[in-house]
Amino acid sequence: MTSIKAKFRPSAVEGKEGSIYIQVIHRRVARQLGTPYRVFPDEWDEPSGTILIRGSRSPLLSSIKERYHWDLARLRKIARTFDAEQRRYTADELIAAFQRQSEEASLFTFMHHLIAQLKQLGRERTSETYTATLRSFSSFRDGHDVPLDGITSDLMQLYEAYLKMRGVSMNSISFYMRIMRAVYNRAVEKGLTPQNRPFRHVYTGVDKTVKRAIPIKTVKALKNMGLTMQPSLDFARDMFMFSFYTRGMSFVDMAYLRKSDLQNGILTYRRRKTGQQLTIRWEPCMAEITAKYPDTGTGYLLPIIKRSGNDRRQYDSALHLVNHRLKDLSRLLKLPRPLSMYVARHSWASAAKAKNVPLSVISEGMGHDSEATTQIYLASLETSVVDKANKMILGLL
Repeated sequence: MTSIKAKFRPSAVEGKEGSIYIQVIHRRVARQLGTPYRVFPDEWDEPSGTILIRGSRSPLLSSIKERYHWDLARLRKIARTFDAEQRRYTADELIAAFQRQSEEASLFTFMHHLIAQLKQLGRERTSETYTATLRSFSSFRDGHDVPLDGITSDLMQLYEAYLKMRGVSMNSISFYMRIMRAVYNRAVEKGLTPQNRPFRHVYTGVDKTVKRAIPIKTVKALKNMGLTMQPSLDFARDMFMFSFYTRGMSFVDMAYLRKSDLQNGILTYRRRKTGQQLTIRWEPCMAEITAKYPDTGTGYLLPIIKRSGNDRRQYDSALHLVNHRLKDLSRLLKLPRPLSMYVARHSWASAAKAKNVPLSVISEGMGHDSEATTQIYLASLETSVVDKANKMILGLL
């Protein structure tokens, strides 16, 4: 039998917090496992070996109690596993196994590992969304980590309630929850935690948002604006139009287009978000935009990344500037809502839908429930069908 209990050691300094430690006794050998948890003597009940939740420190005490209870549960689980394997082990070996698992099976550590892996694979944007989610969840936890097997349905419901209290929109809540679910599922695949379906009671859908598309007549008005004397507005308009011309290409994909991607009148690129390869017939309107700007010598097709080094920073800066200038253009056009690069993507889909282009032909990443469904549809289409649809839409301008 193995005895695993939480114990309290008062501070040698009067009025200071004492420390909680875990006592492990196996085969009559006792060992102590230190913890970072601190409480005052009157907040600890020695007979029951637990924290007393009371007073103004109740939220902090509840958090500490939750965390050391997780530690106790994981230690006991390791001991049960060793016993089931009929393994001979010592108290020191049990503690060492717990410490190794704490490093491997920590949510924050695991997410940092995934983020680093994504960066190595060149999936910079995805790594940024994982980083944003980790920052949000860490704020919810006041910086306190959680073991992967501590991700429970109750915890995720508390996280959802926290986000709602902070005024986060339901779509943003879904965004965070879907990334957390993806992280959790990866951990399950690696055998770091059992599948306990902790996201079944939180929102992971997509709410309908305010319509972002602008009508084709507005796109035409934007195209025909005389902006020769205002180069920054002209550039923003050109980037918006190029995205529209290329079936709503995202700005990040535009930024990393290379001249070598254009061969024999066909532009081929791979979406940085999904890895899906797309091909687009090169049209005169696209060529007009690329011809306006001098060669930067970087090998990129568009003047978004203009020099070698700090590509991502140049992309971020350009996107910020373009979206800012698009807002200026919105005011000049007296639009009810501001333009952004994402509006170009919505607008192409809206124009295609208005012309009864089959839903399977549209990159309905703006109105469908599942992006994966759209990818399946697009993968089965003849490229010429999509090009024909695009040519018809461009003819409306």
